[in-house]
Amino acid sequence: MDQSPSPAASDRQPVLYLSHGAPPLADDETWTGQLHAWSDRLPRPTNILMVSAHWESAPLTVGASRAPVPLVYDFWGFPQKYFEVEYAAPTAPDLADDVSALLGQDAVHRDEGRGLDHGAYVPLVEMFPEADVPVLQMSMPTLDPRELFEIGRRLAPLRDQGTLIVGSGFTTHNLKWFNPRNPADAPPPQVSQEFDLWAAEALARQDVDAVLDFETRAPGALEAHPRTEHWAPLYVALGVAEASGGLDNEVAVDGFWYGLSKRSWQFG
Repeated sequence: MDQSPSPAASDRQPVLYLSHGAPPLADDETWTGQLHAWSDRLPRPTNILMVSAHWESAPLTVGASRAPVPLVYDFWGFPQKYFEVEYAAPTAPDLADDVSALLGQDAVHRDEGRGLDHGAYVPLVEMFPEADVPVLQMSMPTLDPRELFEIGRRLAPLRDQGTLIVGSGFTTHNLKWFNPRNPADAPPPQVSQEFDLWAAEALARQDVDAVLDFETRAPGALEAHPRTEHWAPLYVALGVAEASGGLDNEVAVDGFWYGLSKRSWQFG
């Protein structure tokens, strides 16, 4: 009898939620080293679906899938070198079709002129530096936790087709704490530490309800996330994981960067 694994077992990808960092992440040897080590442990994906905190668009929209387009340098106030970074990953037209099929053709808009924003390409430059894995970015059409969780559930079959689904945000994201005049590893504000610990414990016990309802359950929630867009990609990742194998997870990156928690998780 053939004992080789089934296609689903051999192709299934993990699901990631990562803290993506601003463009100067590239200069932080500690964090880039953590991302390099993480990517070395990952199975090679067929393609990547990125859900970035920096693209909110309704209806749900997928970016360029037919031909490469320029990156979106959606930031300001940084040295010119950060506006010259390139990441010419192949597009993923088949993945765009699959997303449309799973979510409904009428529910998915296409923007063929929209390139990868920094929430997508900054971590990908470190984790897949050869830029040889096709990438598709998808917008968040809402910040409603349960709607995003349900979108993730519906996208779950992509895992078994070799798609690495990545929610890209930041575990704490209050830019008032970001002070580049201090060392990157300076002690973070207490509220950032408290939220980070709460998040670690909630995910360790696989408490989806607590994560979805973090604004009323987490310490310092409104300070850690004055707006929820950097926490919201986690909802999509949780939905994918819950619908396709469970919520077993590991912390892949931890620590703080200019006061912000860079904690990141791998599911499956």
